[in-house]
Amino acid sequence: MTTPHTIAALGLGRMGSAIATRLAAQGWNVVGWTRSGRAAGTFTMTGDPNEAVAQADFVLLALFDGPACRQVLDAVRDSLRTDTIVLNTSTVAPAEAAGLARQFGQSYVHAPVLGSVPAAAAGALQILAAADQDVLRRVRPALETLGTVRRVDDASTAAALKLIANNSLAGAVLALRDALRQADALGLPRAHVLDVLELGQLGGLVARKRHFLLDEPTDAMAEFTIGALAKDMALLAAASDIPLRSAAGLADIPAASEADIAVAATAPAVEKAVLRPLHAYIRGHATGDSTHFREAFLPTAHIEGIRDGAFVSWRLDEYCTLFQGRPAPDEPTRTRRIDAIDVHGTVATATMTLSHGADTFTDTFLLVRTDERWRIANKAYHRHP
Repeated sequence: MTTPHTIAALGLGRMGSAIATRLAAQGWNVVGWTRSGRAAGTFTMTGDPNEAVAQADFVLLALFDGPACRQVLDAVRDSLRTDTIVLNTSTVAPAEAAGLARQFGQSYVHAPVLGSVPAAAAGALQILAAADQDVLRRVRPALETLGTVRRVDDASTAAALKLIANNSLAGAVLALRDALRQADALGLPRAHVLDVLELGQLGGLVARKRHFLLDEPTDAMAEFTIGALAKDMALLAAASDIPLRSAAGLADIPAASEADIAVAATAPAVEKAVLRPLHAYIRGHATGDSTHFREAFLPTAHIEGIRDGAFVSWRLDEYCTLFQGRPAPDEPTRTRRIDAIDVHGTVATATMTLSHGADTFTDTFLLVRTDERWRIANKAYHRHP
């Protein structure tokens, strides 16, 4: 490249920073922006995404989900040049990808990537690019800086293929979890078990994650988190309308959503009975049917938090009146995940993240076991606007 193109890198989390750093190191002029304001890399930063895209030939998105992509693109759309190409590497639902492709036309390339931070740093990603041939020819040098480009027919197909690929990763993580639990039950030394597993089909995963699996001190950052993988499996389950073992299995893991996926393999098994009221609570939100909440909560339960600037403490009957017996209009785009569960004899605590449209809620539960059945005794929530 005699005259390097300018790339606006919007979204500088783990993958976004690795991608932007790789592009800058290979001679591209990169201007980065992130909503958090925090980033580390050898490229120019700006606090204004409009400033970044105004000078960009390509706008590269590496954001958490579809709503984040739409919010950022809506914010900068008026600053895009007519010849600017949007390269979206984010993992989103097929319908979300198709919607963005319709909105931006041939100026939009949906290009989800297979591989994590080390592959991005090495330029070894596999990139599923959906674009017109002429547009793909224009952006190919930038994409090939990051890895191998595989052209697919359309944005929806590219997004769906990425979710299918991540489902295979989720299956491997859960298979590894089951193997380690069985090995622990047999009293086998963890290091010896990992040595043997490296010889089989899970060998690559075990080799990459061995320090996490042995709970060894390490400065390594999470390359791919439980929260991100659980989000992807929820998207796939919603898109295919087929219940996924991987989606349910990841949702049941009592580990921080920002933890590396390897932590899922080492998480102890949670008594299934503890999960039943939490799953009933999720069904209540998904269907709008308050009978699920009555199954989840004790009749004496209270639901507490800040609503419209004021503290509220609803009794269960009052809480149930908020639901009209039907799903929310945007239910297909909503997600919920169980982040953590801690059991202490006959009491337990749990946290859950609910992404409902523009709002994200953190719910904290106190559960008790009565008559061999777990119920939610109290819920407190925080709304992230």
